[in-house]
Amino acid sequence: MGSEQTATAPAAAPTTTAAPATWCPSGEARAPESVVLGVRSAADGQVVYLADPVPASEVLGTLPEGIEPTRVLRFASHCVSACANRRGDDCSLVERVLTLPSATADTRAVPRCHLRTRCQWWRQSGVAACHRCPAVTTATFREDELATLVADPSTTPEQLAAWIADSA
Repeated sequence: MGSEQTATAPAAAPTTTAAPATWCPSGEARAPESVVLGVRSAADGQVVYLADPVPASEVLGTLPEGIEPTRVLRFASHCVSACANRRGDDCSLVERVLTLPSATADTRAVPRCHLRTRCQWWRQSGVAACHRCPAVTTATFREDELATLVADPSTTPEQLAAWIADSA
């Protein structure tokens, strides 16, 4: 996982005069353009980013039967206007993720990421999103009310903050 290599952006669709497509760092595994962003660490579930993008189509068929791809991998794909988390040009998911208290100080260096130059979360929230990104899970495999609230596009950052305050 040569994480010390220079970051490169995933291949993108041909550009037009419109704004370039951004990529979702919590994207759909089976989207045609999808790439593997990283691998979930067995130790703490954090994402360890790949140095270079790998097309998801090359990886999906190699996973053992019965293993949900999002359990072990994080995928990136184009941000699409039909996404439940889309609000105008912004992603409401990253706003909810940033509402959560950070487990570590956000003064450390951000992880190397081949997606950053095209990342919707980076475009929208900058380094704050990069600090939180490794902890984001695409699928929750146990009852976790907070994770369920964060994943729900109808949850507002204010509702999350209230839930966190009530749970403290």
